[in-house]
Amino acid sequence: MFIGLDIGTSSVKAILLGEDQSLIASATSDLTVERPHPGWSEQDPDSWWRACEIVLDALKAEAPKALAGVRGIGLSGHMHGATLLDGGGRPLRPCILWNDGRSGRQCEELTRSEPKFQTLGGNLVMPGFTAPKLQWVRENEPEIFAKTDMVLLPKDYVRFKLTGEYAGDMSDSAGTLWLDVARRDWSDDLLAATGLDRSKMPRLVEGSESSGTLKPDLCVRWGFDTPPVVAGGGGDNAASACGVGAVDPGSAFVSLGTSGVLFVTNDRFSPNVGGAVHAFCHAVPQTWHQMGVILSATDSLNWLAGILKKSPGELTQALGRVAGPASVSFLPYLGGERTPHNDVDIRAGFAGISHETDDAVLTHAVLDGVAFALKDCLEALSVAGTRIDRVLAVGGGSRSHTWLEIIASLLNVTVDVPVDGDFGASLGAARLGQAAALGSTDGVFGKPALQTSIDPVPSLTEHYAEAYGHWRKLYPAFKQAGF
Repeated sequence: MFIGLDIGTSSVKAILLGEDQSLIASATSDLTVERPHPGWSEQDPDSWWRACEIVLDALKAEAPKALAGVRGIGLSGHMHGATLLDGGGRPLRPCILWNDGRSGRQCEELTRSEPKFQTLGGNLVMPGFTAPKLQWVRENEPEIFAKTDMVLLPKDYVRFKLTGEYAGDMSDSAGTLWLDVARRDWSDDLLAATGLDRSKMPRLVEGSESSGTLKPDLCVRWGFDTPPVVAGGGGDNAASACGVGAVDPGSAFVSLGTSGVLFVTNDRFSPNVGGAVHAFCHAVPQTWHQMGVILSATDSLNWLAGILKKSPGELTQALGRVAGPASVSFLPYLGGERTPHNDVDIRAGFAGISHETDDAVLTHAVLDGVAFALKDCLEALSVAGTRIDRVLAVGGGSRSHTWLEIIASLLNVTVDVPVDGDFGASLGAARLGQAAALGSTDGVFGKPALQTSIDPVPSLTEHYAEAYGHWRKLYPAFKQAGF
């Protein structure tokens, strides 16, 4: 048996897989995000651990005999979060999350002072990344910075609680901006640019390798008959790629989670800094990937649902299928944007609202706006020479056939929908746990069973191509207006 733990922004998910990767049990525990100031986004690191305890307790209650045979645990987590620990392994402050925008000025200064962030690090210096967050702490909370003994990413704090080990994997660590991504090792120069050195960093392992074993007291608590190994794991998107079998060069997926991602696997380090494309290590050895990232995918729909006092499912079901683009346009920049703008200050908005605009039109506009932003990502990948004709869909938004049909038609690609699309990252984590337990990746990362495949609708492709041209004019207009 193998467990996958996915530490997400809104919840922690756990799945229990059999040796044949059949789903035995699953559990979810919700999380909350704190926003103490405009543009800030934080979480209590110990809330991740409490949620892990809840979901593992639930797995034990549901399948105690199966749980006893667990041999490997894999971890997935939201990337870039700055989790600062003191010498005793205790969090010094709330974790600064991936969608926190406070470090814009630090990004500008680090870009000027250390050009290797864009060459060795392979990415623009953005507020979402970990390095500028630490620079912000260094300048604004010097007493916290001075006490910092270890900097971990969110899933790696959970690993520490599980094993007592400070370790990180290549894919997640590439999102810190401290990694020499081509060499898959920490860069002393990039660490020094933010006042750090290797002593503050966890040791690095590949995502499919063991990083340690579960603590004895936890083995007793959850009834494991042998201490399972804990795999290096991966950042949420790399783990999702492992979950949908996107580990071979050229394979791709689209993720409709809190954020939105267009992900392509590469056989080499392939940065495209100018287009704000992310170039990271993959969670499997000798493999890399590119990503176009938008910050508010289902987050945009969840925001609208909160305003309209309805659930996201109610909104999309009431909308039904669409015959073309919405009459209203929406920029999904609730907390800034990454690809292709790298703009922490831009904000979301509707254009074209009239007396006739109702809940269905607003919902349609939000679905379109997220799809248009993903089209921006595809365009940025295309500039780098990447071509895609098929993607797998994962994340909570993949439950909406209408949304996926819009995306397929706009991107002009076939969208494959796995049976368990909402468990992409946790499935990938479990598979990484299996690889670590077996000591091999052979046969582990197959493609999951498909629920359906959605081809582009020719009439929608034509109409959405025209609408995309109009939509692209909104960003400069909003920017000029000071939004």
